[in-house]
Amino acid sequence: MKARLATLVCAGLVLLAAPGAPAPRSRQSIEEVMASHPGLVDAATVVAELQVDLRYATGDNFLGRPIYGSLRTCYLQEDAARMLAHAQAALVQAHAGWRLRVLDCARPLWVQREMWKLVAGTPQQGYVADPEKRSIHNFGCAVDLTLASADGTPLDMGTKFDFFGHLAHPAREIELFERGRLSAEQLANRLALREVMLRAGFRPLAHEWWHFDCASQKETRRRYREIP
Repeated sequence: MKARLATLVCAGLVLLAAPGAPAPRSRQSIEEVMASHPGLVDAATVVAELQVDLRYATGDNFLGRPIYGSLRTCYLQEDAARMLAHAQAALVQAHAGWRLRVLDCARPLWVQREMWKLVAGTPQQGYVADPEKRSIHNFGCAVDLTLASADGTPLDMGTKFDFFGHLAHPAREIELFERGRLSAEQLANRLALREVMLRAGFRPLAHEWWHFDCASQKETRRRYREIP
């Protein structure tokens, strides 16, 4: 397992070098903004058996409150959705009883600003993209996800989504496993997720096991429009 982990970590790192949600600035709902944005599609119409669990539509996130309002759809650029379909197919082929479960997809820039307000100037700042520089989520080209059984039971990945700390870092998984901080099962689950996402062309993030980009920052800005 250690050799396999080292291979996937190296492959990934080569690609790395008050309650209630505020309303969007426009009069449109967040669902309407997403549905009308150029290039975005409902990923569930492209990815067979995709499980959708948007955590920012609930209070189960680092904000501690829902910010997506009534949004329940995973919107992604069509390119990213098709890549995700390839990842799902590879996962089912390798593990027939497992499925991809998306936790966040396209994210409007105004949401990014709300997130930044909470962490700016704190030790957690490095885990949230500065809205002035943009997150790839703001273009619909990034996806946060985990693995789950076909009946919707999430697999154990070692930390919760939005965990800000070294235990969530793919770049430190070898060390964490050797120190007993990650179990063999947790490590195997992360490897399975990363393997199918890498095979589909996604790029991992060094400090979040759940985050994958469909293109580089430069490519994303060139090919897609940000979501206001």
